[in-house]
Amino acid sequence: MDPFNSQYILKEKRWLWIDYDKGISIILVGFGHCYLTLNGHGLALSSYPFINYINTLLYGFRMPLFFIISGLLVGKSLNKKGAGGYIGDRVNNILYPLFVWGTIQITIQLLAVRFTNNGTTSLNYLYLITDPRQNGHFWYLNALFFIGCYYALLKSKLKVSPVAQLFFGFILYSASAYFKLNGLNFGFLNDICEYYVFFALGDVISKIMLAEGNIERFSSWKIFLPLICVFAVVQYYFTGDNIKPTAFGIQYTEYNHPFLFLFEALIGCVTSVSFSFLLQKYRALTFLRIVGYHSLFIYCMQIIVMSIARIVCMNVLHLYYVPALVLIVWTSGIILPIFFYNFCLKYNLWWLYTYKKPVKQVEYMKVSSIFWFDRNKKLLEKKEEEALLNTN
Repeated sequence: MDPFNSQYILKEKRWLWIDYDKGISIILVGFGHCYLTLNGHGLALSSYPFINYINTLLYGFRMPLFFIISGLLVGKSLNKKGAGGYIGDRVNNILYPLFVWGTIQITIQLLAVRFTNNGTTSLNYLYLITDPRQNGHFWYLNALFFIGCYYALLKSKLKVSPVAQLFFGFILYSASAYFKLNGLNFGFLNDICEYYVFFALGDVISKIMLAEGNIERFSSWKIFLPLICVFAVVQYYFTGDNIKPTAFGIQYTEYNHPFLFLFEALIGCVTSVSFSFLLQKYRALTFLRIVGYHSLFIYCMQIIVMSIARIVCMNVLHLYYVPALVLIVWTSGIILPIFFYNFCLKYNLWWLYTYKKPVKQVEYMKVSSIFWFDRNKKLLEKKEEEALLNTN
């Protein structure tokens, strides 16, 4: 039984440290989503301040890291597929699941609006493109799609160099800082302006980071130990500001000191990357690679799964002990989406994630017993065949 399809994934030729890094990032993002899912439902979260402290401590670099990783791969993708192929892949892998899972979540919220007063209206379908922050975490897929497309067109059609794009990204980030400090909202453009610089940075450093000869150099405790010390000091300092009760919540630094937030995010990203190289060197915590491989699929349905887990725990099992709820809801939001994604591939529901059939994976699933009920079914079929042969 292999419900996470780990055998297939671990045999794939991939940059291991990238999967490690994405695994770390989506688990940290999941903790933040878990806190949001549990907040405001009559639970005594304030009685466990360490939970909010951890959520605040890990906030600053979780999302920038995803954009840097995506930028690392843009050059290779453009060389291999061209701008048209690259954008087509982003439509298939990012924009399509944004529409599918965004529509599913909004529809569920509309059906529940009379019971929860969540403020969802039919306009939220339009907001998936125009103002995705109105739909919570779906802003990331929107920004990732448009930033990648704009960057690819500038790089391939106008021949804008990565360094020039990084400078352009810093200008956009400065515009984003101005928007934040003055309370201006331009919908999806706000996130493009804020995160373009991280995507461009990924492309600038890609040749260094993806070079096989540099893996041993970066897999060094001499690099990681000083970084983790700097990381701890920086995060401690900014957590002290972000945890204060203000209208900005844990985004206080991001909205009031955006250039300090940029510094905080980069320190966190560098530390996470360094740790990922060490994990690759020692082949440790392999499950993080599995999680990282599925990170986008986890992200798409994480809030839905966590909301269901919370409802079951609180309304069916009558579980209200906050630490246990955090552990169950957080774990469910990581594990169950992986299970469901592989179930969809196995039983021809892959169209929930892409409009192009992932032929290689689907064919592998057809001949593999990744679930216990598959194995039982095949054992039963084998016994029936043996019985038939014996009777003959």
